Amino acid sequence: MEILLWLVPSAVVALAAMAWVSWAGRDGRGEVDRDVAVERLGRAITKELPAGTRRTSAPARDRSTGIAVRPSHGAGPGDGTTRRAS
Repeated sequence: MEILLWLVPSAVVALAAMAWVSWAGRDGRGEVDRDVAVERLGRAITKELPAGTRRTSAPARDRSTGIAVRPSHGAGPGDGTTRRAS
């Protein structure tokens, strides 16, 4: 039992944190009237955007075929040269 005494402070802190979170998260704290929230949301949606911003659609993505195509660099198999000297 003496060996585990160093765990006591950690356990006390954890229990205190759980008690505080359960108290702070109880019902009724920070409630907003539903009508007020709907009105605020409506104002925010109809609000004009600043002059510097504009709405754009998402860029079209290229369909991937699953095949990696690398650009050719220099000599290739069709020009009669090989990589290995024979």
